Amino acid sequence: MSSQSIIQLDQIQKSYFMGTQAIPVLKGITLSIYKNEYVALMGPSGSGKSTLMNILGCLDSPTGGNYILNNKDVSKMPDDDLAEVRNSEIGFVFQQFNLLPRLSAAENVALPLVYAGVSKKERIERSMNALEKVGLAERSHHRSNELSGGQIQRVAIARALVNNPAILLADEPTGNLDSKTSVEVMEIFGKLQAAGNTVILVTHEEDIAAYAHRVVRLRDGLVETDTIK
Repeated sequence: MSSQSIIQLDQIQKSYFMGTQAIPVLKGITLSIYKNEYVALMGPSGSGKSTLMNILGCLDSPTGGNYILNNKDVSKMPDDDLAEVRNSEIGFVFQQFNLLPRLSAAENVALPLVYAGVSKKERIERSMNALEKVGLAERSHHRSNELSGGQIQRVAIARALVNNPAILLADEPTGNLDSKTSVEVMEIFGKLQAAGNTVILVTHEEDIAAYAHRVVRLRDGLVETDTIK
C-alpha cells in the first residue's frame, strides 16, 4: 500500500430535500483512502453507505464538505466535468452486471472505450488484455447467455478495468452469486489489488468484507469504526 492518498473526504455531508425539508443522510464523513488499499464499506440499511458510494464514484455531489480525488477537488464540479473524471478515474462493478446480451464478452468490455473514442484496433487489444486479467480471454467471443454467473461478473470486472482506472468500485459484487462463485470473484479482486489497483467494496456481508484489508463501518450517516487488519 502507498502512503499517497487517492481519496480525501473532509466533512462530507449529503442531504436530500422533500419539498423544503432537508433530510440529512451523510452527516460529516472524514476519510482518507490510499493508493493500492483494499477497503470494504459496511453498514446497516439506511446507514448512508450507498449514498457515500455514489459520491465516491462521482455519480452524485455532496451538499457540504470537500472531496479530493487524485489531487482534484471534485466536490463542486459541474456534471460534465464529473462525468469525465468518472470515466477516466473509476471502474464500476455492479451487482446487476449490466452487460448487453447481444454483444460478445470482448465487445461488452470494450464499450467504455467506444464512448471514449478509442480506435477499433486499440479497443480489441485493451479488451483482450482486461479479459486476460480476469482469466476469461478464451471466452471473449461468447455472449452472456453462454456464460455462467461468475463468468458474467468477471466480464463486468474486465469492463471496469479497461480504462485503467485509479479506483475499482464494487457495489455488492457477489449479491447475485452462489457462495462458491462468490469466492472465485473475490479472489479476482484480491489479485487485482495485489497487482496495484485500489479496490473499494460496498457490502453488507461479513464474509465478503473479510477479504478487504480495511473495514469502514457507517451508522446513521457517520463513520462508526475504521479498522485496518
